[in-house]
This record gives sequence, structure tokens and C-alpha cells, in this order.
Amino acid sequence: MSAANVTIRDALYEAPGPKTKKRIVIFTAVSLVALAALIFLIIRQFYITGQLNEKYWSLFTRFTTWKFLAEGLVGTLQVALVSSVVAFVIAFLLMVGRINRNKIVSWISTALIELSRGIPTLLFIYFFFLVAPQLGLKLPTFWKISLPVALSAAGVVAEVLRSGVNAVPKGQTEAAVALGMRSVTVFTKIVFPQAFRYVIPSLISELVIVLKDTTFAYVVSYADLMQNARVLISNYDALLSVYLVVALIYILINYLLNQASVAVAKRLKATGAAAK
Repeated sequence: MSAANVTIRDALYEAPGPKTKKRIVIFTAVSLVALAALIFLIIRQFYITGQLNEKYWSLFTRFTTWKFLAEGLVGTLQVALVSSVVAFVIAFLLMVGRINRNKIVSWISTALIELSRGIPTLLFIYFFFLVAPQLGLKLPTFWKISLPVALSAAGVVAEVLRSGVNAVPKGQTEAAVALGMRSVTVFTKIVFPQAFRYVIPSLISELVIVLKDTTFAYVVSYADLMQNARVLISNYDALLSVYLVVALIYILINYLLNQASVAVAKRLKATGAAAK
């Protein structure tokens, strides 16, 4: 393997030898057996306590149930999409501020980033739900969940973007400046496009966190997947079955997002290797 094709993963983790591979296989087999046994015990306990009774599961044979869950899922995806876009815009501004040569601007941006990363999403939601109306800021329910989720994610996204900017070889910036290009032009035309390309997989992975944060929508009674699930539980008294199905839906979506992140990373790596 040439030095040019060595990734961070290759540098940090040594390829396993024959003995290590054998241990991995044995450990994987034992883990699978243990997992199968655990699943069997859980299902058996559900059977004993009557949780597998038809009355708790018959609601999923009705079209109206799945339609209601689908409407909630659409609401969840809408919040996740809007929150992601808003978070990216805020994160970009914070990142630009942090790398700014003006120390005051850099310090303020750094403080805002740490504030965003340090405050739990739920506190942001409570602020927009309880405090903001008292200050005269009355927002629709959709924005009472979208803005807090975006603000909570903005700090992390800003650091992801900054890591991408730092990964761009500084020689390119120096060469562009030597050719007479303005700093703003160098950043927008040369540095950031490359930085964005580096961090696309990480940004896709961040969508998983944004999607999970939307589950706090119940606080503001926004009709998302979790809120609609709570309605079903109230109507059918089927807590376990409903939450289990909803959990599987979230797992599937997050799995697809992770797979998209991996696929994009491989594609970008292949494109980079072909360019070289």
C-alpha cells in the first residue's frame, strides 16, 4: 500500500494477523449465540407476561394505523431536514467566525460553539417553548422543535466543517494568495469546496443525531412519529408493541443513513484515488 493511499483508519489500526482473525471469528460466534439466547429469553418473558397477546398487535393489521404512523414519520423527516439545513447555515457562520483572524470574533464564535455543544437539546426546546413566548417571540409548533434541534447540532457541525478546512493543505492557500487572489475568494473557491467534500460522510452521520433529537417533539406536542405513537398507545393500551415497531422504524432509517455515509465515503475515496 502506497503512502498516498493510506487512510487514517489504516494508520491507527494495524491489520489483524491469522491468530487475531481466528479470535475475532470465535468471539463473533460466541456473541451471536449469546445474542440469540438473550432474544429468546426476552420473547419468552413477553409470552409469559401476555405481551404477545393478539390485542396488543392486532392494530398493526389495520391500514389506518400505518397511515397514522406514516404521517408522523413525514413530520419527523420534515423537522430533521429543516433542522439540518438551519444547523448547517449557522455552523458555517460559526466556523468562519472561529477561524477568523480577528481574535474577538474568533473568541465569540468559539464561545457560541461550546455553548451549542454543551447545552442539551431539551433545554433549548424548553427555552423556545416556555421562555421565548414570555419575551414576545411566538413561533409555530414546527419551529419550536426545529430551531432547538438545529441550534443543538450547529456546534458539532461547525467543528466538523472546521476539521475539513484544516485538512486542506495550506500550500494551496499560500499559492493562491501569491497569485494575487483575495482571502475571501481563496476560501470560497478553493478551500471550502475541498473541505466540504472531505466532511460529507461526517455530515450525513450527523443526520442520525438530528433525527434522534426530533423525538423530543412530544414536549411541544408536534405531530411527529413519537407523538403519534403516544396517541396509539393511549387508544389501544399497547405500549410495548407500539414502541417496538417505532424503534424498528428509527433503526431502519438510521441504518440507511449510516450506509449512505459509508457509500459516500467510499465513492469520494475512489474518486480521489482516480484523480491521483
